[in-house]
Amino acid sequence: MLKLLRKNQAGAAAIEMALSLPILVLLIYGIFQVGLLFQANAGMQHALGEGARYASLCIPAGNACNVPSNDNIKAKMNATLFGKSDGSFNVQDVGPGTGYRTLTITYSRTMSFLLFPGPTVTLTRTKKVYTAGA
Repeated sequence: MLKLLRKNQAGAAAIEMALSLPILVLLIYGIFQVGLLFQANAGMQHALGEGARYASLCIPAGNACNVPSNDNIKAKMNATLFGKSDGSFNVQDVGPGTGYRTLTITYSRTMSFLLFPGPTVTLTRTKKVYTAGA
């Protein structure tokens, strides 16, 4: 009887599936969570690019050049920002400089891996923009 049970393969695939499926689902969900971070990073880079383009504009006013205000640049970055909304984006105030401005966006999100919470991940992107009017 014991010899017969050792040779019997019925149900082996179901047991293997029951052992490996939860691990596979957790791995796929983890990859999806990392993908959401990449999406937020792309949204931050896009908003920084649009803010930099807007900050470098020279709006002619007679013989002078009017540049957009820091509040207008920050509003432009907020308007073009995209990504997963369950994290928190923070468009920081535009840092003034001599001939340039510093644009910074931060994204913070607590990772979730179905059965247990993950670490809090913070992404920060900064871009220095040389302004036309300076």
